[in-house]
Amino acid sequence: MNEQNKSNQNHGETPKKSQGELVNQPSSWKKLLSKRWVYPAAYVAAAAIILTLVWVYQDASMKKLPQDPAKVSETAKTPTASEAGKETKNDKAVEVTATVEDMAWPVADAKDIKVVKPFFDENGTPESNQAAMVQYNDTFMPNVGVDLARDDDKTFEVKAALGGKVTRVEVNPPLTGTVIEITHDNDVKTVYQALSDAKVKEGDVVKQGDPIGTAGRSEIEKDLGNHLHFEVHEKGTPVNPEELLPKK
Repeated sequence: MNEQNKSNQNHGETPKKSQGELVNQPSSWKKLLSKRWVYPAAYVAAAAIILTLVWVYQDASMKKLPQDPAKVSETAKTPTASEAGKETKNDKAVEVTATVEDMAWPVADAKDIKVVKPFFDENGTPESNQAAMVQYNDTFMPNVGVDLARDDDKTFEVKAALGGKVTRVEVNPPLTGTVIEITHDNDVKTVYQALSDAKVKEGDVVKQGDPIGTAGRSEIEKDLGNHLHFEVHEKGTPVNPEELLPKK
C-alpha cells in the first residue's frame, strides 16, 4: 500500500532538475527578447516602417499635383468673380462705343469746305488763339466751335453730323441766325448756327447725313459771309470738332 502511494506521489510531482538549473525551460521568444540587441533592432525597424509610410504618402500626394494641360489652362484662364464683373462692364462699354456713329462733316461735300475760324484751344499757340477769337463791336470772345465756308462764298446744304433728336430750333435770332441743336447718345450735342433756314423742327429724329438747313449769315460773324458755325458739346463742355471729324 505504501509503495502504491509513493508511486502515485511520484507521478504527481514535477521532476526536479539538478542544482543550478531552472525548473521551467524558457521559450524561444523569451530567449530572443533577452538579447541586448533585440530592442534597438526593433526601434530601428519601426522607424524604417514609419519613414517608408511617410515617403509613400508624400509620393502619392505628389502624383496628384500634375493635371491635364488643358484643364490647367482652363483654370488659369477662369476669371474670379470680381474679374468677371469687370469684363462684363468692359464688354458693355465696348458695345456702347460700337453703337455710336462716327461723326461726319455737317456738309454734303467736305472737299468744298474749309475751316475759316478755328476752335479756341487754351493750350494752343498765341497765333492760333488770336485767330480763334470772335469780335463783335468792341468785344472779343473765344470761338467755342469751328466756322465752315466755301472759297466762293456760296451757300451750301447743312446736314446732321450724327443721328439724334432735334432738341432746339431758334429761327432768325438777331445775332446768330437760325440755330439748330441735336442731342445724341452719351450726352453729346451738336449745334448748327448761322443758318438761313431750318428743315427740321424740335422733336424730330434725324439720321446722320439728313439735311437740316442751309448755311447763311450772322451778325456776330458777318465778316465770314455765308458760313456754318458748328459746335460739339460733350457733357455740357465744348470740344474741338476738328478732333472728332474725319480727315479729308
